[in-house]
Amino acid sequence: MGPLLGAHVSIAGGFDKAPLRGKAAGCRTIQVFTKSRGQWRARPLPDAEAQAFRANLRASGITLAVAHGSYLINLGSPNPALRKKSLKACREELERAETLGIPYLVLHPGSHLGRGEAAGLRLIAQALDLLLEETKGFSVQIVLETTAGQGTNLGSRFEHLARLFERAKHPDRLGVCLDTCHLFAAGYEIRTEEGYEKTMEAFDRLVGVSRLKVLHLNDSKNDLGSRVDRHEHIGKGFLGLDPFRFILNDERLRGLPMILETPKDGDPVLADRRNLAVLRRLTRRKNA
Repeated sequence: MGPLLGAHVSIAGGFDKAPLRGKAAGCRTIQVFTKSRGQWRARPLPDAEAQAFRANLRASGITLAVAHGSYLINLGSPNPALRKKSLKACREELERAETLGIPYLVLHPGSHLGRGEAAGLRLIAQALDLLLEETKGFSVQIVLETTAGQGTNLGSRFEHLARLFERAKHPDRLGVCLDTCHLFAAGYEIRTEEGYEKTMEAFDRLVGVSRLKVLHLNDSKNDLGSRVDRHEHIGKGFLGLDPFRFILNDERLRGLPMILETPKDGDPVLADRRNLAVLRRLTRRKNA
């Protein structure tokens, strides 16, 4: 069986529509927002809609769905009001993912907003402990995404993630999402086989490949070490095709959801189909 390939799809018109969009694009896995990514408040999630989402996943042949948290959430914020809103919003997202039967909530770790890495990581670790204690008994895991390192964003270095796992009281409900664009923008050279292996060795040594739950496959509009998070179509940016070939044929990553967040130029379904087709041509295993 080939890699578990898919894309981020829209929930416009209801969650139940997302698996149908994924199927139309040829996805075997999908990623969704659990609510509007740019708003704190979320509309209620009716039980019937959640059940329809689950049913459409099964009917569409989609193996796994992943949720992505709102970009407004900042668990590293030293501002009490923003921290309170972030905790509440993240807790709601965990509840919605659990209701939808989604096992992973991908989350950007947070930003220290000028207080420094140590202070920011300490606040993030405390927030993660609180959230996981408040959702004890849930199946959904929080999956921390590597970042490009823009501004005061944390998570651009594997050492940041390692410190969060070291502090965590509930590491069994934490995982990691590697984003190819973010890795490259943060300074990890993955365009050569030697560079890719060096990067994966560092990740395994500091964090552990066993903690890797999701991958985001995106090319980059900016060059190595730019610290700029701008996604490009597969093979059309500074990464080129080789890093994706390494990932798709890496036995350590077999079975993990690999999800596109590439531009949706014109028709989103056609854009995803084109990028998925490029990825499938790079894999030695079939049925991706």
